[in-house]
Amino acid sequence: MASAEPVTSDALEAIAAAVLLPVIREATAAQAVAVAERLSDAGIGVVELTATTAGWPDAVAAVASNRAMVVGAGTVVTAADAETAVSAGARFLVSPYPAPTVRAVAARTGVPFIEGGFTPAEVADAAGRGAAKLFPAHVGGPAMLRSLLAVLPGAKIIPTGGIRLEDVPLWLQAGAFAVGVGSDLTSAGDIESRVRGVVDAAGIRR
Repeated sequence: MASAEPVTSDALEAIAAAVLLPVIREATAAQAVAVAERLSDAGIGVVELTATTAGWPDAVAAVASNRAMVVGAGTVVTAADAETAVSAGARFLVSPYPAPTVRAVAARTGVPFIEGGFTPAEVADAAGRGAAKLFPAHVGGPAMLRSLLAVLPGAKIIPTGGIRLEDVPLWLQAGAFAVGVGSDLTSAGDIESRVRGVVDAAGIRR
């Protein structure tokens, strides 16, 4: 169950302020860095770079060198990848499912870990340490998030997986701490315009 005094950090505060957590999953490190730069130009100051990208530690290090960006490493499921991510400059770690070995590295290094889960028990366990990733979120939809928050009031839950940009306001209305969005946000075109559309639709003040 979520703790009475959830863990907070600069990284989690940045994610909450951004509202959108872009999940960058590209074929190469260079492509991932290019997308991160476009997001930065659009006014988004936090990104998650996945460990499924070839050369992802280089991408994390490159984005981390931009002091205007808070970069995290996603799809981190082993202690080795967690260590590599932290060494490269990741300010937070994310897993798609419970990952005890990553949890141990995060606890030792003090880097926030947004641990993934889908069942109420998994989400409650992760949220009790700071923030939880609800994955794959599209399966249960915003109604599932509402049900979780009914028994975990105040929990920081970040739904991710199969979420369309146009549905972000629905997730925020359901109580999401932030919303993870992939290609629907990071694809080619005017990212700033797409972000503005979400902000306006959700009534967010920035």
